[in-house]
Amino acid sequence: MNRARARPASTGPAGTGPPASAGPAETWPATTGPAGRAGVLTVATAPIGNQADASARLGPALAEAGLIAAEDTRRLRRLANALGVRLTGRVVSYYDDVEQRRVPGLLAELAAGQDVLLVTDAGLPGVSDPGYRLIAAAAQAGIRVTVLPGPSAATTALVVSGLPGDRFVFEGFPSRRQGERERRFAELAAERRTLIFFESPRRIGQSLSELAAAFGTDRRAAVCRELTKTHEEVLRGTLGELAGQLADGTLGEVTVVVAGAPVGQDAPAALAEAVAQVRAHVQDGATTKDAVAAVAAATGLRKRDLYNAAAAEPR
Repeated sequence: MNRARARPASTGPAGTGPPASAGPAETWPATTGPAGRAGVLTVATAPIGNQADASARLGPALAEAGLIAAEDTRRLRRLANALGVRLTGRVVSYYDDVEQRRVPGLLAELAAGQDVLLVTDAGLPGVSDPGYRLIAAAAQAGIRVTVLPGPSAATTALVVSGLPGDRFVFEGFPSRRQGERERRFAELAAERRTLIFFESPRRIGQSLSELAAAFGTDRRAAVCRELTKTHEEVLRGTLGELAGQLADGTLGEVTVVVAGAPVGQDAPAALAEAVAQVRAHVQDGATTKDAVAAVAAATGLRKRDLYNAAAAEPR
C-alpha cells in the first residue's frame, strides 16, 4: 500500500521501461502445466488494514495457488493465517529490489502453464507497489492477466475526504528530493481535478507545507491516516491548517487528498506560475521549446501563450 519508497512519484510506477530488459534473470525450475496452455497471472488485492475487508475470493485464491509472488512472504503468511487459509503452493518474494530480475522467471512459469498469484502487503499490486513490470511483461507476451479486486487506500481516502470525487488524479508518492517535489507541486497547482498522494509519516509535515506554498494555504485538503484500522483518523481543513497540525509528522500509513484548483483561479497568476516552471526546467538543462511543451501539458495552458509569456518575461 502506501509505504515510503525510493522512487519518483510523478506520472507512473518506478522504472517504466521494458520490464524484462533490466538485470540478470533469477530462475527456478519451471512447473509443467497443462499442455498447450499458458498460465494466468492473477493480480490479487490484499486488505489495506482490516483483514475482514478481504474479498471472499482472496482466501480460496491463496489456498489454491500453485505459485504465489508476494511482496513480503512473512506478511503473506500472516494474512493467510488471519483468513484461516493453508498455503500449499510455492511462495517467492517479489518486492521492489528484486522485481526486475524476478520477471523473466515468472514469465517462464506462466509460459509453461503455471498460474501465478501476485499479491503485495496491502492494496493492489502495481499501484505504488511492486507489480507493474510483471503485469506489463505478461500482457506483452499475450498471457492472460486478471484482477481479484479489493480495497484501495487511494479511493477510500478520496471518498472519506469529503472532497469532489467525480474527477481525480492519483500522484502516488512525491519525490524524496525537495527540489523535484517542489517543482512537481508547482506543476500541479492549476490542476482542476482532486489530487491524491501517498506520503511518509515522517515527511508529511514538510510536504503539506510545500503543497500550501504551491497551491495556496486556503486550498482544502484531508490527511487520512491508518485507514480501516483501529486508529483510523481523518483530518480535514486547509493546507495551511494541516501543515501546522502535522509539522512534527505523525504515525502510520498516510494518504493525502487535496482539492483541485478553483474554477475562478486567477488566470494571470496561473500563467505567471507556469512561466516560473518553464524557467526552472530551462535552468535544469531543457530547451525552451521542450520546457514549454512539458509545462503546457501539465497545466492545460496553450503552448503559444506560454511560449510568448516566457519570451516576454525579463531574464
